[in-house]
Amino acid sequence: MDNIIVYLDDAAYALHILQPMLAAGEARTPTRWILVGCAPRVTHHVSKWVTHSAREGWRRKWGDKVFAQVLPLVQQEGDAAMTLLAENKLCSQTESLIRQHGAARVLDARRPKFGQDLQPVTATQAQEHHGVLGYAAALAGAGLLVATD
Repeated sequence: MDNIIVYLDDAAYALHILQPMLAAGEARTPTRWILVGCAPRVTHHVSKWVTHSAREGWRRKWGDKVFAQVLPLVQQEGDAAMTLLAENKLCSQTESLIRQHGAARVLDARRPKFGQDLQPVTATQAQEHHGVLGYAAALAGAGLLVATD
């Protein structure tokens, strides 16, 4: 059985990424899908006023909503799927899942966000850094578009 660990934070984007990976036909091997939901971060201002149990309850509800959209696609005949929510360090969670379930392919299906560096899911994953020059280039490009209009 193949193991595939998928990190996701948006169901529509994850479905777009997963669609080509879903095999069909007689020659496919059974797959264990390990879906790890990366819930949006709660801002510091909000976290001062909300209890820890309320935050965890919100994370569970968020995960249930996202997983309900993705699970029907990955649960094909002979495939198994399990869901869990991400913890602080994704690299250590990936290593833990690989130790627990054996060798696995890791897929980062999180939606990229402008101005926010996403935490790597493996130690070998290339990390993109969006520095001040990236923002300046985006602003200059937007200004150029407005100027030519």
